Amino acid sequence: MSIKTFKPYTHSRRQMSVSDFSDITKTNPEKSLIKIIKKKGGRNNTGQVMVRFKGGGHKRFYRIIDFKRDKLDISAEVIAIEYDPNRSSRIALLQYKDGEKRYIIQPMGMNVGDSVMSGPNAEIKPGNSLPLVNIPVGTFIHNLEFVAGKGGQLVRSAGVAAQLLAKEGDYAHVRMPSGEIRLIRAVCYATIGRVGNLDHENIVIGSAGRNRNMGRKPHVRGTAMNAIDHPHGGGRGRSKGNNQPRSPWNQPAKGFKTRSKKVWDWVIVSHRNKGKK
Repeated sequence: MSIKTFKPYTHSRRQMSVSDFSDITKTNPEKSLIKIIKKKGGRNNTGQVMVRFKGGGHKRFYRIIDFKRDKLDISAEVIAIEYDPNRSSRIALLQYKDGEKRYIIQPMGMNVGDSVMSGPNAEIKPGNSLPLVNIPVGTFIHNLEFVAGKGGQLVRSAGVAAQLLAKEGDYAHVRMPSGEIRLIRAVCYATIGRVGNLDHENIVIGSAGRNRNMGRKPHVRGTAMNAIDHPHGGGRGRSKGNNQPRSPWNQPAKGFKTRSKKVWDWVIVSHRNKGKK
């Protein structure tokens, strides 16, 4: 995959860049593996807006992804690489020997015609899914389970990877993409390799209309609001009233720790280092 740029025939086109989609081999999704998404515009079941600045956007189907990889010890062939509008990574369409088709997240280096497998006895190669206890220390992994049997919940975005650092009893030490080191149960499954579509982070949106097509409405500044709508609102001229940066609900916005203490906090071996490389 590579990045496509444009001649600056408008102001927005000057900075805009898109994927050239050269890695896509199939344009229409598999009909048996899609379902309709009902748009909610950030509202809950009572109609109250819970997430601001969401709404609109282009119509799209949801592709049903196999995060569990629970079809064990049966090899599957990669028959297509597809674009998924619901995620930053590409998806790969697998066809198993019994004829069943499933979508998985495409790891870097996976191509049409490759063979993949899930299970404790699978080979250590990109796309294969194994329990952490069967994966060699130092291997890069993605689509990592947090609860055994629930399916991959961690490390699924384009270009990211976690690393298996050590195994100790029933737990494995895993370095997350953020730098945080966590304890994950060794029976949890993970997929070998790094998620593909590495150039996703280099894409520049370039225009407000393109953001609206993705369902993102304009993010209004607090200082542009009235005093009743935001702690930074109101005043004569451009001012935030000598307030510290905060949310509409008066929660500090810079440096304030919002992470709630849970019963599983003990699984964090080392916290991530913010601002350090």
